[in-house]
Amino acid sequence: MGLQGTRLNSQKTAQDSGQALIHALCDAGAYSHQTASIQLIETHISWVLLTGQYAYKIKKPVNFGFLDFSTLEKRQFYCHEELRLNQRLAANWYLDVVPITGEAGHPQMAGQGEAIEYAVKMRQFPSVQTLRESAGRAQLGVGEIDQITGIIADFHQVIAKTDGLSPFGGSQEIRYWFNENFDGIRHFLDDKVQLQQLETIQAWGDDEFNNKSLLMQQRQQQGFIRECHGDLHLGNMTLIDGKVILFDCIEFNPMLRWIDVMSEVAFLMVDLLRFGYADYAYRFLNRYLQETGDYQGLAVLRYYLVYRALVRAKIALLRANQNQDADVFVQIRSEYALFANLAGRFIQNNKAMLIITHGFSGSGKSTFAGQLAEKIGALQIRSDIERKRLFGYTAQANTGSGVDDGVYTQEASQQTYQHLAGLAKRVLDAGFSAIVDAAFLKTAQRDLFRQLASECQTPFLIIDFQASDETLCRRIGQRQQDVSEATVAVLQQQRQSAQALSEEERNISITVDTESGHVDNVLETLLGRLKNS
Repeated sequence: MGLQGTRLNSQKTAQDSGQALIHALCDAGAYSHQTASIQLIETHISWVLLTGQYAYKIKKPVNFGFLDFSTLEKRQFYCHEELRLNQRLAANWYLDVVPITGEAGHPQMAGQGEAIEYAVKMRQFPSVQTLRESAGRAQLGVGEIDQITGIIADFHQVIAKTDGLSPFGGSQEIRYWFNENFDGIRHFLDDKVQLQQLETIQAWGDDEFNNKSLLMQQRQQQGFIRECHGDLHLGNMTLIDGKVILFDCIEFNPMLRWIDVMSEVAFLMVDLLRFGYADYAYRFLNRYLQETGDYQGLAVLRYYLVYRALVRAKIALLRANQNQDADVFVQIRSEYALFANLAGRFIQNNKAMLIITHGFSGSGKSTFAGQLAEKIGALQIRSDIERKRLFGYTAQANTGSGVDDGVYTQEASQQTYQHLAGLAKRVLDAGFSAIVDAAFLKTAQRDLFRQLASECQTPFLIIDFQASDETLCRRIGQRQQDVSEATVAVLQQQRQSAQALSEEERNISITVDTESGHVDNVLETLLGRLKNS
């Protein structure tokens, strides 16, 4: 029969026994607490019993190589791992690991005596609806995206990190998981166009790895490989009382959760893109980078975007192969094409652009630049945030600096613009357009970025923001919890020292009256400039 056949038969016997246990656990008498009508949710690796007040997750006795729940001891261990990992993000929902005692035909959940099985005990969500369903109905909102961003950015800052001795996240391991997708996908394809697309993506992956493997290794040594969620898609997020909850971290294989934080970012971006939320994907990326400052990670982001799209494409094919319904089969195969085309899109060298803003405090630069970045898939580098980060402050901190004082001296400003230029170069080198959001009131500051665009052979544009004095003062006065520390006194100083755009600069600028202008009008002009550049 062979080892594989023996393993499959053993797993089938264990699963049949498990089914008898699960059937008995669907009886309210198996629980010491009151239950509602008990519902069973089954996946390929677990059973989840919904009892009304609590949910109980039981691992199937399976061994898929990358996942091994084949013994009671292993299932107990991974139940405790699931509890530990998910309490980082959903402590109020993941409660305990409880034994199942008695006999398979007459079990007791959290009973006394020798355990015959283990379950993760959770508070039952009031609704099983996830953000995947919200996205599918086009009901995902900005509020949810901003909550997710804050949760993930904060989470990535506090979770365990690798060091130079860690066995996880080395460049060869990253390459293994990337390449592992191709054989899994190729096995199911017979369409010549799709096979050629796959070959093109694989060739790109080989080249990209050769170019970025040293950086991947450096990021491991610098601690950017962290014990992440590991399965960060919208199906593992829900909204309860207006609050986003992230759940179901990967517990069964540490190699799949000890990953570069940018791989986790890529996972969610791919999921948002597959639902047509490109603007939300870039809103998430922009805000994540502004909170964490990990612009270095952009250099490997495209590799991870391709990897995550390939994983989802492979899973779609596996599901299609297991489904006997012809209509569902066709639908799932079209899902493969969606993810494969996303991977193909990520390997394209799209023309990047360097855009700088120009205008006084209160002119609406940051708001407008943020909207534009989401529209065109660009990265907004905010000087108010990066200046503070450069000098050791958080974005919301009050530095106590005045006009030409503290972090706003001429020397500090010069350092800030040099730093912004370095970040912009990283963005451009990674293949993304950059919008550098700063006042740019000095000719030398603008020349620095114009020279950078020339060196990077990138189109350059200035967006000149205008608003009346009354509006500028009103906006500055109304600011609350804003990262900018500009005051009316700062505005007055800006007006006295500003150097106007030259005629040459006006020829490469777009003027926006933020009291009446619309982002769509600028977008149309931008696309025209890009097309003709």
